[in-house]
Amino acid sequence: MAAASTLTGPTRDHLDWPFFDERHRALSVRLDQFAQSGALAGIDHDACDDACRGLVKALGKAGLLDAATGKGGLEDIDSRAVCLTRETLAFHDGLADFAFAMQGLGTGAIGLAGSAALKQAVLPKVQAGDWISAFALSESQAGSDVAAMQCAARREGDDFVLDGEKTWISNGGIADVYTVFARTGEAPGTRGISAFVVFADDPGFSIAERIDVIAPHPLATIRFEGCRIPAERLLGTAGEGFKLAMRTLDIFRASVAAASLGFARRALDEALHHARQRPMFGATLADLQLTQAALGDMAAEIDAAALLTYRAAWRRDVQHLSTTKEAAMAKMVATENAQKVIDRAVQMFGGRGVRRGEIVESLYREIRALRIYEGATEVQKLIIARELIKQV
Repeated sequence: MAAASTLTGPTRDHLDWPFFDERHRALSVRLDQFAQSGALAGIDHDACDDACRGLVKALGKAGLLDAATGKGGLEDIDSRAVCLTRETLAFHDGLADFAFAMQGLGTGAIGLAGSAALKQAVLPKVQAGDWISAFALSESQAGSDVAAMQCAARREGDDFVLDGEKTWISNGGIADVYTVFARTGEAPGTRGISAFVVFADDPGFSIAERIDVIAPHPLATIRFEGCRIPAERLLGTAGEGFKLAMRTLDIFRASVAAASLGFARRALDEALHHARQRPMFGATLADLQLTQAALGDMAAEIDAAALLTYRAAWRRDVQHLSTTKEAAMAKMVATENAQKVIDRAVQMFGGRGVRRGEIVESLYREIRALRIYEGATEVQKLIIARELIKQV
């Protein structure tokens, strides 16, 4: 966050819930030690490219990127470990959470469907923090509606040739490796999309535009102009790209909820500290019943979101069941509740709450994008409803 804090980390009361075991509690200790080591101190959000490179290096050196990528690929990922890591990193700094999460999201389809040679060429470098990865799905007219994708790939002998653009690509401009989804035309709609691995130095690949957003992180529009790549970089089979994208997003969607939890817990902690210290009408802000009511709402909203988040992760890890509906519920509720919690914290700070450099001000900017990316709240509602209808 923008300002220093004496807080050591998010509350760990929920680690006593039956969703967790000893390895998760041990991970929480490692995460707190990492945060307290100084690795997250002095992050320059105005130089987010360099900051992300440094954070990825630090996370890799600490061995924390294994949680995002899985030692043997995406199927080995422990969702609860990913969620705990994102919650802790988001509590301390949103850019640190972003740096961690993108290493997993960007290589997810490689772990699921890449050849042994491709996995060996990419995953160890990403896990070590030596390479930065990106996930290139969205287009200017194809965000939530993936079937509207226009970026295309055609087979020419032993190669595929890509043409088109992708936009809103996180890590665009600094990534070494991109998982790119393009239309190959085996069937109409989403059944005619395939997934490919593109390296930043491939001829025909370029950065068309860097994009600035309210909570700075590396973001770009990327362009393919006759970008020729070997057919061996096709992930899985042609036409399987949409399924790979959705399988990847299903795994990481609950972790977006966890990042929201980290932001919300930080906002509550900042609000509590401020309310206890702020003189108000001969007492403190915390003595006012309106303040107490707001704090009660904030705490309940955080716990409700946490239960949904870790239920979804536990269901995948332990029950080995689909979490499409559960992850959508967690993502929807956690991001919306976090927005409410942070908004109340800003209100509690009064004028200080909107001053640049205040932690609650940066949280207010950080949380907004989470209600949109990896499926906006409105899309999550549709996913939940469709899953319910299937059960009837």
